[in-house]
Amino acid sequence: MQSALAYLQMLCAGIREHSGAVCIVQSFAPPAERLLGSLDRALPGTLHSQIAAINHALSDGVRRSGDLLLDVAGLAETVGLANWHHPQLWNLAKLPFNDAFIPLYSDHVARTVAALRAKSAKVLVLDLDNTVWGGVIGDDGLEGIKLAQGDARGEAYLAVQSMALNLRRRGIVLAVSSKNTDAVAREPFLQHPEMLLKLEHFAVFQANWTDKASNLQAIAAELSLGLDALVFLDDNPAERGLMRQLLPQVKVPELPEDPAWFARTLAAAGYFEAVTFADEDLRRAAYYQDNARRLGLQMEVGGVDAYLASLQMAVTFQPFHATGRARIVQLINKSNQYNLTTRRYTEPEVAAAEADPQVFTLQVRLADIFGDNGMIAVVICRPAEAGAWAIDTWLMSCRVLGRKVELLVLCELLRHARAAGVERLVGRFRPTGRNQMVADHYAKLGFSKVGEDDQGQTCWELLVAGVFPESAPMKVTSLGFETIQEAVAS
Repeated sequence: MQSALAYLQMLCAGIREHSGAVCIVQSFAPPAERLLGSLDRALPGTLHSQIAAINHALSDGVRRSGDLLLDVAGLAETVGLANWHHPQLWNLAKLPFNDAFIPLYSDHVARTVAALRAKSAKVLVLDLDNTVWGGVIGDDGLEGIKLAQGDARGEAYLAVQSMALNLRRRGIVLAVSSKNTDAVAREPFLQHPEMLLKLEHFAVFQANWTDKASNLQAIAAELSLGLDALVFLDDNPAERGLMRQLLPQVKVPELPEDPAWFARTLAAAGYFEAVTFADEDLRRAAYYQDNARRLGLQMEVGGVDAYLASLQMAVTFQPFHATGRARIVQLINKSNQYNLTTRRYTEPEVAAAEADPQVFTLQVRLADIFGDNGMIAVVICRPAEAGAWAIDTWLMSCRVLGRKVELLVLCELLRHARAAGVERLVGRFRPTGRNQMVADHYAKLGFSKVGEDDQGQTCWELLVAGVFPESAPMKVTSLGFETIQEAVAS
């Protein structure tokens, strides 16, 4: 077993080195047949125990290598091993599983690739009546809605709430869109003793009589996310159909009539597939809720400058390093709006940039009085023609828009460019349809436009000498750049 795993690791390493591609490694589905019954899984040397050990080693190796895992074993167990394995098809054509499950297998491959390409959803928007609880709160009242242990229907809705809470714990943002009077919709969250979800779990709470398509557009705008980041859970087939027609970008699972299946249907849809997981994921929902509090403070303080000063922001600059690599890869592959080039890099490619003395890398973290925003920006500069750095990647999280962080990032870039003897910064904007918000990014920072092609890609240039951009009210800390700076300069 060890030699086979070592060969697989060597094969994947060779593929990464020579092609830059990410490998998708599949786990093994155990056979349906057992020699010793339940003892097969526990007894060393049986096929079941060996396959379990191999799958554990594969999972561990993939997590450390940056490759992806396609859990075929888990998929086979979900549909049933006796259904997954088809002895006749194996004997006839050596098909590894029942061809009836080819669409299901293909869907899981597509989910994995989509997650790698930042297509996974980030927000779960919940309807309330007959979705989060049974009944209509406005008609049935607090005592009349179904939501209790020991009641079959009530437990079905508690399962939905539990699923939503678990998704939030892993970083999915929760929101509400309900046709209701706001105070009435909030009542169960405040007063019902069986409610698992509380008001503080939601980043946005929309309860009104506006159509839900408009509400979801408002939710996306408030969170600074695209509509394709939203999943909409609603028991009403008319609302689901209208959402698909008016906002086809929003992901809408088709729910069965029985609420007992709601939670499983949501989980099985694969909207929230993940290929990486970083510490920031555990805090993402809180980040968006803190943003709502910041907006409230902005309204109270009045004036952008006074508001920014009141946040007591602190920005930290560091080069790429192994500890932050998972989050760096995640930002590179998920950021679509505030992203100048939308180039995507795998974890091995990020590690290569991290180790290359000719490449300047920058990760940016931001904290304020409301908490730590985590890593919010990534920059990669590569040597271009003599005396120039080409800004290969410049992206930022949309949750820090309007905070003037880009000004501090430019100041940091210029500081290191001067130390390295660089005379010019060269940046490119590559339009994608989703990043138009940064079309004038370089113009606002004082770069001069030096070219444009037929596809609308623009090239910008800034002379390093004598340029001192506008600053912003925040404390700046720069860590770990001494050796990087010397290497680039040499």
